[in-house]
Amino acid sequence: MSDTRRRVKVYTLNEDRQWDDRGTGHVSSTYVERLKGMSLLVRAESDGSLLLESKINPNTAYQKQQDTLIVWSEAENYDLALSFQEKAGCDEIWEKICQVQGKDPSVEVTQDLIESEEEHIEEMPETSPLIDLPTCELNKLEEIADLVTSVLSSPIRREKLALALENEGYIKKLLQLFQVCENLENTEGLHHLYEIIRGILFLNKATLFEVMFSDECIMDVVGCLEYDPSLAQPKRHREFLTKTAKFKEVIPITDSELRQKIHQTYRVQYIQDIILPTPSVFEENFLSTLTSFIFFNKVEIVSMLQEDEKFLSEVFAQLTDEATDDDKRCELVNFFKEFCAFSQTLQPQNRDAFFKTLAKLGILPALEIVMGMDDLQVRSAATDIFSYLVEFSPSMVREFVMQEAQQSDDDILLINVVIEQMICDTDPELGGAVQLMGLLRTLIDPENMLATANKTEKSEFLNFFYNHCMHVLTAPLLANTSEDKCEKDAVVGSAKSNTISPGALRFMRRIIGLKDEFYNRYITKGNLFEPVINALLDNGTRYNLLNSAVIELFEFIRVEDIKSLIAHIVENFYNALESIEYVQTFKGLKTKYEQEKDRQSQKLNSVPSILRSNRFRRDARALEEDEEMWFNEDEEEEGEAVVPPVEKSKQEDDFPDSYEKFMETKKAKESEDKENLPKRTSAGGFKFTFSHSASAANGANGANSKSVAAQTSPASSNSSSSKNTTLTTAVTATKGSLVGLVDYPDDEDDDEEEETSPRKRPRLGS
Repeated sequence: MSDTRRRVKVYTLNEDRQWDDRGTGHVSSTYVERLKGMSLLVRAESDGSLLLESKINPNTAYQKQQDTLIVWSEAENYDLALSFQEKAGCDEIWEKICQVQGKDPSVEVTQDLIESEEEHIEEMPETSPLIDLPTCELNKLEEIADLVTSVLSSPIRREKLALALENEGYIKKLLQLFQVCENLENTEGLHHLYEIIRGILFLNKATLFEVMFSDECIMDVVGCLEYDPSLAQPKRHREFLTKTAKFKEVIPITDSELRQKIHQTYRVQYIQDIILPTPSVFEENFLSTLTSFIFFNKVEIVSMLQEDEKFLSEVFAQLTDEATDDDKRCELVNFFKEFCAFSQTLQPQNRDAFFKTLAKLGILPALEIVMGMDDLQVRSAATDIFSYLVEFSPSMVREFVMQEAQQSDDDILLINVVIEQMICDTDPELGGAVQLMGLLRTLIDPENMLATANKTEKSEFLNFFYNHCMHVLTAPLLANTSEDKCEKDAVVGSAKSNTISPGALRFMRRIIGLKDEFYNRYITKGNLFEPVINALLDNGTRYNLLNSAVIELFEFIRVEDIKSLIAHIVENFYNALESIEYVQTFKGLKTKYEQEKDRQSQKLNSVPSILRSNRFRRDARALEEDEEMWFNEDEEEEGEAVVPPVEKSKQEDDFPDSYEKFMETKKAKESEDKENLPKRTSAGGFKFTFSHSASAANGANGANSKSVAAQTSPASSNSSSSKNTTLTTAVTATKGSLVGLVDYPDDEDDDEEEETSPRKRPRLGS
């Protein structure tokens, strides 16, 4: 069919109650034998395929809308519409439909609609008159309740009822009847009013809420909702709101509009959360406008308070004033907690302005004071406020604490106060500690730190944290791993002098479990496996928790194939560990080490000789710039020997010029090491003693001083014998702390130069 009169678009209603375009074609009405009746057919104008084949059912309600639209329901959940290009074509098809159903074509609806069918075209403008409301009288309350209840299932009728209620001032008349019923103790009328007011709330109209929640009406609305027919006795919500719930003004609010808005918001929130029952699945969308009403009220409250800087300044002044009594301070902190909670309703740009205002007024110094107070309730509220600030802008908090460090001692820094509160949490469930731990993790997480052309927050803040806060964070761990503590935990009667605290072993296992090469390099540089292996050897053949824990640590390294740690362990400790045969862990480590060496050798042999003669780069040892900073920065500040970049490049120029020369030097080094193998102790184990700088390990000169034979300079380590009762051997005396996968001959010169002056203990654990 080529004429445009019959050109139509076919629409179907989807699950989201939106019309989907099924295609454009030409419509006709014809008898279809298969369907046994006159039917509407639509064939696509593009290829002639059948878009629609629908029998004109004598009992189906067809609706004609806007002169060019015919809408009907094909099945319970399948709604169809034809949109005509021309009015004439719509009229022709409408006449065919009316002819089949025996209706006059002048009608716009061929059958009486049920409510569910009305909803299908709810987006079309309605021209029918409003609902006629019954007279607002006592004897009409049941009729009014039935009317309100009946419209809730139909969006169109809800809209009509809302308009009628608004136009006739009907709500105030109903509330006057409520007062009459209550005075007369008319229980039946009060039950009807409960259904009426609840139904009006479910109409979900903001214009009605403005009337119902006004100062004049809201308490009567609450009163109506007290008389739930399902309850034996009415609730006493009005008594609670007027007598029990007290409005506390921490600072007098002079703005009457603001005070009224705060009262209204509290009462409406009470209606939603306490009075109204939990909505059913059918009712869950009925109160969306009520939620929005509360939301926008909170936005307005925050905005009005934020603009009143005099009010906020006075609050901050009293919060930090030493003369303020504890009860008053508690009220002030709770006010700020609720204030910050309200701010979450703001749009992002407005929330930014809100927190910047608080920062300008001094919220962080104020928190520093109240978080250190003894009152648990005050501390808890302050922690909640701090969490809002950290979640909003970790960078803002970091900047504050770094500036604060320039003027204050470490003990009173805000971040150290947070750490101390986390450590000293008295709650058996550690609720507060867990919350503070999460905030601290956010603050020190490098992933959310900013980097600009002028500064790198990562380097600045982490350097600050290691210098000013790490000793506070690690204090409990160091106290638990002190020499006295270790001696108390040692086996009674044991002749062994070297012990290791379970707290330290668990801590090291957790760090290795991260599989982070930064920490792995720190462990190898500090030779932190030495006390662990000494403890294992001291433990002898005893099968206990310590033995299992140490074996599990090395087994994890083997299974996870942590190459840098495997190389360090095998190259430095395998001679002492190879005698342990009741587990295959250490032989497995050696096997993985040799497999990796073979792979590296094969890879190197596959490289053309012209490329193989290039300089070797010490990738296994090269620390990234931002990580090297944590090891060397303090040394630079105190004028200690640090190899500058220029010298480092010069050393790289001294690398062997060929692979053959490198291997000859390597073999010579290995034969030299064989002469310095560790000696077996009287207990049948091996005792390792490494002579290295004080940077070997945090606490190594404390807890492990009895097992380490020499903590002196490299020269004295090689020339003097140990005073320990067990035979020891100084291994890698001139090698420093860092041992790579392979040794390079020019490293000896580097390390001798580095060891000429004492090195400061790294900041990671101090």
